[in-house]
Amino acid sequence: MDRNTPAVGKNVHQVSLTPVETPKAPLVRNQTELLGEFDYVQTRVVPLNPEHLERNRIVSFNKNSNMSGAIDLLRTQVLQAMEENGWRTLAITSPTPEAGKTVLAINLAMSIAHHTNKTALLTDFDLRRPKVGSKLGLPMDKALNELLGGKAWLEEVLVNPTLPRFVVLPTREPIPMSTEVLSSPRVNQLIGELRDRYESRICIFDLPPLLSSDDAITVLPKFDCVLLVVANGVNSKKEIEDCLYHLANANLIGAVLNKADEKPRAYY
Repeated sequence: MDRNTPAVGKNVHQVSLTPVETPKAPLVRNQTELLGEFDYVQTRVVPLNPEHLERNRIVSFNKNSNMSGAIDLLRTQVLQAMEENGWRTLAITSPTPEAGKTVLAINLAMSIAHHTNKTALLTDFDLRRPKVGSKLGLPMDKALNELLGGKAWLEEVLVNPTLPRFVVLPTREPIPMSTEVLSSPRVNQLIGELRDRYESRICIFDLPPLLSSDDAITVLPKFDCVLLVVANGVNSKKEIEDCLYHLANANLIGAVLNKADEKPRAYY
């Protein structure tokens, strides 16, 4: 993971580097069905392929991996900031595609599930380029596409990849009119239901890149805080400055320098 381990910057300025209408029914069939945090009777349990995960740089699946040290450090810093402020929803974005935000989001969620007493729920909100499900190798006959289309209940689209305290809400394929969908009442309701189901849950949302469309800017106000992933040798200083401008009113808890050759460093 020498080119893909992150360095976290708690002080970001040190980084040099079809519209969905209001739902007519709730998204959950029965609010009491999912009350057991570790009882996945309603949630599908899907075993993951370790070789597939390794090819996609998912190193936190194995809690004893010696390659996940940088991710674990990031987890500690992120959770400290969130706990200090009472935050429970974290958005992860990047300036442009190919910065590694999805891989980082998956590894961070797994690290939280492995090493803390919190549950981690990862949702793929990159509706133009969804990758969470494919990176994990999940079957996606029912996904966020069906949920937002009113063709599935929430418990039918959630997946537990055999890790206790870890649940994924994948998106199978691009969703048309993504900006309108992300700004819809149905998405607002979904975020609330995911956040409020368990008090110990940390909800992570993999958002689209900030500078590729207005999708991320549209939905950012719905989340407590945001983490910016910057790719070494990919994102320019101008792109980072543009992101900081767009994030001026957001609770930006830090920036991650990804794909760095050097040993990851934490900036405070």
